[in-house]
Amino acid sequence: MSLLKTIHSPADLKRLSPDQFPALCQEIREEIISVVSNVGGHLASNLGVVELTVALHSLLKTPRDKIVWDTSNQAYAHKLLTGRREQFHTLRQYGGLSGFCKREESEYDTFNAGHAGTGVSAAFGMVEARDQRHEHYKVACVVGDGALTAGMTLEALHHAGGLGKDFLVILNDNQMSISKNVGAISAYLNRTFTGEFYTRIRQETVHFLRAIPQIGQPMQKMAKRAEELAKGLILPGLLFEELGFQYVGPIDGHNFEHLLPTLENVLKLKGPVLLHVITKKGLGYEPAMKNPVWFHACPAFVRETGQPAKKAARPSYTAIAIEALTRIARQDQRVVAITAAMCEGTGLTAFEKEFPNRLYDVGIAEQHAVTFAAGLAAQGMRPVVAMYATFLQRAYDQVVHDVATQNLPVAFCIDRGGLVAEDGTTHHGAFDFAYLRHVPNMVVMAPKDENELQHMVKTCLDYDGPASVRYPRGVSLGVRMDPELTPLPIGKAELLKDGQDVALVAIGVTVWEAVRAAERLEQEGISTAVINARFVKPLDHELIGAVARRVKHLVTVEEGARMGGFGSAVLESLSDQGITHLRTKVIGLPDWYIEQGPQDLLRERYGLTADGIYDAVKALLAKGDARGVALQRKGDVLAASRGRRDVLGDEQGS
Repeated sequence: MSLLKTIHSPADLKRLSPDQFPALCQEIREEIISVVSNVGGHLASNLGVVELTVALHSLLKTPRDKIVWDTSNQAYAHKLLTGRREQFHTLRQYGGLSGFCKREESEYDTFNAGHAGTGVSAAFGMVEARDQRHEHYKVACVVGDGALTAGMTLEALHHAGGLGKDFLVILNDNQMSISKNVGAISAYLNRTFTGEFYTRIRQETVHFLRAIPQIGQPMQKMAKRAEELAKGLILPGLLFEELGFQYVGPIDGHNFEHLLPTLENVLKLKGPVLLHVITKKGLGYEPAMKNPVWFHACPAFVRETGQPAKKAARPSYTAIAIEALTRIARQDQRVVAITAAMCEGTGLTAFEKEFPNRLYDVGIAEQHAVTFAAGLAAQGMRPVVAMYATFLQRAYDQVVHDVATQNLPVAFCIDRGGLVAEDGTTHHGAFDFAYLRHVPNMVVMAPKDENELQHMVKTCLDYDGPASVRYPRGVSLGVRMDPELTPLPIGKAELLKDGQDVALVAIGVTVWEAVRAAERLEQEGISTAVINARFVKPLDHELIGAVARRVKHLVTVEEGARMGGFGSAVLESLSDQGITHLRTKVIGLPDWYIEQGPQDLLRERYGLTADGIYDAVKALLAKGDARGVALQRKGDVLAASRGRRDVLGDEQGS
C-alpha cells in the first residue's frame, strides 16, 4: 500500500516509524518527477530536500510550529505532506497550486516568497512576534546556500544572532561536497555536541567560570575562543558562530540516522542555532543529478530521457538579446556582462563561452550587481546588467542612486518583462515600465519583435547614459533579421499605419496585436492609426501629438501595470500638449497581482490580444456615440427650452 496516500497532514506522518521514511521519500520523489515532467517546475532543488522535509514535519508540530522556506521553490514535498497531494497535479497551472509557498493556499505556508534571501528576515520576524505575544512555538527557516550570497540573509543573521532568541536556521547546502569520513565524524560530533548531557555540561561550565572572581570572565572567553578555534579547524561554522549562532554541522541531509537525532537535539537548544545540512540536487533522478542547473527550473520533459518535451521552433527573445550583445562585445573590449546567479536563465552562458573573463556572476546580490556595474562604468567600461524584471525591483535604489544620478552608461537587459506564465505572482514583470520611467536620465525601451530587439541592445550600449531594454519570456516571432546592428534614434517612435478615427499607441509585444486589431477595425470602416512607441522614455511627444490631434479616440496598450506605466506617460504627454478633445483608454495590467497561467490565457484575460484591443476600441466608440446622442438630446431640450422662453418673452413684450 502507498504510504504517501495515507498522509493527509503531518499528523499522519507522525504515525509512521522512522524505518518507513525512506520508502515514503521514494514515493514523494516519484510523485514530484511525474508531475514536473508534465507541467515543468523546480525539479532538482525539490528532489534534494525530501528527507529534510519529512524530518521537519515529523518532529515539529506544524502548523503551530512554523517552517519558512526561503524562496519556497523547494517546497513541493512540503505541499505533498500538508494536505495538497490530490491537487498536486495542478501545480503551476491556471487555478491550481502555486509553484511556491502561498499563505492563501494553506495554513502550513507561513510566508509567500519567490525571491531568494527573504526567509531568515521573515522567520525572525515571526520569532519576535512569538515572544512579544508571549506564545510558545518553534520557528525554523530553511535557506539554500545560494541565498547566503544575498545581503539581506546576512543582515538578518546578524540581527537574529545579536538578540539571542530561540531560532533555528537550516542551511540547505547542495553545492558543497562532503566525503564519507567527514560526514561520519561530523554526524558523531553533532549528535554529541547537541545532546542533553553535553549541553548541560557546557552551560554548567559557563556558570562555574563566571562564579570565579576576577579570572572567571577571562577564562570563559578563552574557553569560548578555544571552542571556536577547534570548530574552525574541522568545521566550516566559524562565520556563523561569530554572528551569534551556535553552529551545528555539516550533516548528511539524506541519512535519517544522522538527520533525525541531530534535528531533534537542535530543536531543544536555546538561542539561535544554524544547522548545516548537505543535500544533493536532483537526488533520485539521474538526469537531474547530472544536469542540476537545467533541472533547477525546467519546462515539461520526457521522463525516460530527461529531454525537453517540446523544442522551440525559433530562438527565444533572450537568445536574440545575448547574441546581439556578444556581437557587440567582439568589437568593443569595454563591454562586460553582469548577472545575479541567473547566468543560464538570462542566456549569458553563450556570452561566457566566448568571453569567460568578461562575465561576472555576483550571486543572488542584485543590489551589488547594479552598483558594481556603476563602478565599472565610472572607469570607462560598458557594463550590461542582465536580469529578470521582477529581480531588478530589488535593486531599485541602486538604479536611482548609484547609476542614474551620475548619468553612468550602464545598460540594463531586462528579461521576462511582462507576463511570465506559470511562475505567477512573484515573477511577472509587471512594474518595470512604471518604476524606471520616472527616474531622471533613464532611457526605457521595449521592442515589437526580435529584429527591433537586437537594434535596441545596440542602442543601449551606444547611449552615453543609463538605458534599458525589456523583452518578454518565450520564443521570438520569426521576423526577418537585419544583418547589421543599428542604434535607433533616442525617443523616436514608428508610425506603422495612419488613420483618422482612432489611434492605437502600443509598445513591446502588444504592437503586433494592435496592428491586427486595427485591421479588423478598418474592415468596419473605422480608420485606425497604429504607433509603435518603442520608447517609454523619452516619449515621442511630437509623433504622438500629431496623430492625437487628428483622431477622436486614442488607446494605449502595454503588457505592464496600468498605474504609472506607459499609458500614464502618454496621457501626461497629451495633457502637457493641451490635447483635450480625445476620448482615451489605457489597456494594461490591473492594480492587483496577476495569477499564474499560460501567457496566451493571461493575455486574453487582461485584454492584451488583438481581440481584446478590438473590443476595447469598440466599447470606447460606443460610449462616445452614446455620450454624443445624450449630449445631442440635451442640446435639443435646451434649445427647445430657450426657444420657448424667447417666444414667451416676445409675447410678454408685445
